[in-house]
Amino acid sequence: MAARRSWAVLRLCAAVVLLDMAFSKGFVEDLDESFKENRKDDIWLVDFYAPWCGHCKKLEPIWNEVGVEMKSIGSPVKVGKMDATSYSSIASEFGVRGYPTIKLLKGDLAYNYRGPRTKDDIIEFAHRVSGALIRPLPSQQMFEHMRKRHRVFFVYIGGESPLKEKYIDAASELIVYTYFFSASEEVVPEYEDGDLSSWINRERFQNYLAMDGFLLYELGDTGKLVAIAVIDEKNTSIEHTRLKSIIQEVARDYRDHFHRVFQFGHMDGNDYINTLLMDELTVPTVVVLNTSNQQYFLLDRQIKNAEDMVQFINNILDGTVEAQGGDSILQRLKRIVFDAKSTIVSIFKSSPLMGCFLFGLPLGVISIMCYGIYTADTDGGYIEERYEVSKSEIESQEQIEESKEKQEPSSGGSLVPAVQEPKDVLEKKKD
Repeated sequence: MAARRSWAVLRLCAAVVLLDMAFSKGFVEDLDESFKENRKDDIWLVDFYAPWCGHCKKLEPIWNEVGVEMKSIGSPVKVGKMDATSYSSIASEFGVRGYPTIKLLKGDLAYNYRGPRTKDDIIEFAHRVSGALIRPLPSQQMFEHMRKRHRVFFVYIGGESPLKEKYIDAASELIVYTYFFSASEEVVPEYEDGDLSSWINRERFQNYLAMDGFLLYELGDTGKLVAIAVIDEKNTSIEHTRLKSIIQEVARDYRDHFHRVFQFGHMDGNDYINTLLMDELTVPTVVVLNTSNQQYFLLDRQIKNAEDMVQFINNILDGTVEAQGGDSILQRLKRIVFDAKSTIVSIFKSSPLMGCFLFGLPLGVISIMCYGIYTADTDGGYIEERYEVSKSEIESQEQIEESKEKQEPSSGGSLVPAVQEPKDVLEKKKD
């Protein structure tokens, strides 16, 4: 009886899970070739994926949650997904180069999402980009509300001017990263001028961040060095927590010294760093990356406190610590080989059958071509050999004819019995 009840409970749980999956997928539309013509009437958040891509499979449940959340809050943004391998021409028109690629399509504009692949971050991106490019701040109360809601945002103060035109241009490009507002002088009394896009890129990040591969890619636009404590967040040992706290302390207490040159943070696990460095990095440790030229700096001393970390940073700045990696021709070749190897291993891990097909079919075609070339050369040698034999037979025949002429009398002499020539030689004569 208990076994029957357990079986019934399991069936009920399975049914609930399947129902929940079907419910979630109902808010994410599968897009086809008709999407190209019908999309301009709405704002779309689209995941361009490949069925064999492991990262795409990890994103799928998160993407279903995004679809449910956007529908439940009444967002005007529609959520969809498209198999970029089946509709490659449409994906190519939208500039899809890798999988998965997330884009928000708004009229004739397409905005790329390059942030962390979490539900909250993706939804925040959709809200920001789908709304007004420049949002007004009519009062100090609204300004304070925005300060509490957003850790980083930008405000233009004043009326029409060449600076406002530059601000709008910068916002149209950088809205994918942060919010842009406008206000009067009474709301925000102080503002900064200068190279606007560069300033926004430098200031749009907090001084200390939890980092991943997507964030590191974006930090390349700031021109800053990135100091990272590489730790295992599941490991609660003193060494892991100590390195993280040291980086946080330096970021907080030495902001005025290093803010324009350094970005600080921590990263959970060393998988991405290993790929970047093309080496196995011991955890926990500290690494400093130059994301603009792929150079990196590893510790040359044991970090016991914030003062040791500050000394290490100063040594990097004065050139005492040697930079490794870089973007030289040799390093680029090594990275091409490393990336190719990693891609092949990733494909075989995620889909062995697909890997066998992608790499087995070209190898099979090449093998057949090589076999054809080899057999063609063999036949040619055989024909040439037969040609040489025939030529030798002709020379032998000529020698026989010459000896006959020598044996014949010049005038009516005695008869010499004729030597019977072989049948095959007579046939050749006849020919």
